[in-house]
Amino acid sequence: MKVLMTRPVRAIWPDTTPFFEELRSSFPDVDFTFVDTVDEQLEEIGDTDVFYGWITRDAFLKADRLRWVHCPGVGVDRLMEVPELVESDVVLTNSPGPHANVMADHVMGMVVALAHRFGEAWDDQRAHHWDTGKYTARFQELTGSTMGILALGEIGMAVATRAHAFGMNVYGVDSNPKAPSPVVKEVWGLDRLDELLGISDWFVVAAPYTAETDKIIDAARFAQLKDGAHVIVISRGGIIDEDALIDGLRSGRIAGAGLDATEVEPLPSDSPLWDLNTIISPHSSASSPEMYAGRQALFKENLRRFLANEPFVRVCDKRAGY
Repeated sequence: MKVLMTRPVRAIWPDTTPFFEELRSSFPDVDFTFVDTVDEQLEEIGDTDVFYGWITRDAFLKADRLRWVHCPGVGVDRLMEVPELVESDVVLTNSPGPHANVMADHVMGMVVALAHRFGEAWDDQRAHHWDTGKYTARFQELTGSTMGILALGEIGMAVATRAHAFGMNVYGVDSNPKAPSPVVKEVWGLDRLDELLGISDWFVVAAPYTAETDKIIDAARFAQLKDGAHVIVISRGGIIDEDALIDGLRSGRIAGAGLDATEVEPLPSDSPLWDLNTIISPHSSASSPEMYAGRQALFKENLRRFLANEPFVRVCDKRAGY
């Protein structure tokens, strides 16, 4: 059996050589082939049973015996652009679990930084400037405030758990509403998204990017957002209308934003978002050693299950797009 694995970009991901060596040691009867380029994908895909990475449409069309594609990340929107994969019997899995805790930590870091104006404090620190009066009555307490979360998957629930620990009232909307939990007061369907926006002091986007969520937070929806609220985008760009966000930030109706994902990445240097009351991180919220180790362990377990003809963990619904 052949497993074709794409090597990640070393400038972005850590060295995967030890992981590849571990796979070869753990599964000596499997032919692991590692490729760096799209052309190499095309050369090797014909007799491949398992593909690890983001397969291109051209490569998928040349695959004669492919049975499973594993996405090492969470978002599979790029793979949904291969209609033949969506329509096929090829199983698609992804890796949301290892991302949840560190991404939720990132959200709360942005929340605290915005609430306590750390951006201004860091600027003052670099200037060696001490001005207590500048911050008088300008911080926001989180206890008793309301956080609304768009999508309560593993990442959304990890955010909810942390927000609840800060004493926040947490509500969510989800395409598949669940029963409330000890950390979430109410979980509503998407038909109550406007209501959620209207009560949110902090609005967190944790949804996957799909046809359903494309620009779901448009100008009309931003108009429903509670005055003075903050917006945090942790999952994917393209879910919010960034022009409407910019308008809200400029007017002051939206107090601030934390963005780990933007519609165009890298965020263009001339984007107004850089210079408003924002915290911007370069789609890096999950970048902990534990997350990468968790990704690798998940794939290794799923490969064991595949070889043993056991059910996978983390199977995607290709129709839903996540």
